[in-house]
Amino acid sequence: MAIATANGIEGLRELQGRTVGPTDWREVTQEMINTFADLSGDDQWIHVDIERAKAESPFGTAVAHGNLTLSLVDGFRMQLIASTGFVLGVNYGWNKVRFPAPVPAGSNVRASAEVTEIDELGGGWFQIVTRFTLEVEGNEKPCFVGDSVGRVLIAQDG
Repeated sequence: MAIATANGIEGLRELQGRTVGPTDWREVTQEMINTFADLSGDDQWIHVDIERAKAESPFGTAVAHGNLTLSLVDGFRMQLIASTGFVLGVNYGWNKVRFPAPVPAGSNVRASAEVTEIDELGGGWFQIVTRFTLEVEGNEKPCFVGDSVGRVLIAQDG
């Protein structure tokens, strides 16, 4: 169940500027990192070679790919904000995405969200920008900050 529910554009406007979350913690396992490396083809040693990462990495362990961290947002999104009252919603992409801190294998992450922009595009379409922030348990600095851009269509009269 989502932490917040927005009914239509007015419901999203009520959430604008408000932090929603955080979610429950989710562990980022070495198995997840290895699977992501297999799927993406990014098998850089800092992610998959545990012994080398312990010996040579400034983080002292293997760390998750930035794009793996970004992909976790989709699972967290459903826990944060549920939207109703739209005919359709689509992922339009991402604006600024940053990975300020690493996600060590075996660590826990959680997310929060803030609706930052709502723009009417015409024809019943609105563009919604939501800033997602992920943190690693025990760290002050976030491991991910990104602005997700979505588009929603409202029902048109007539």
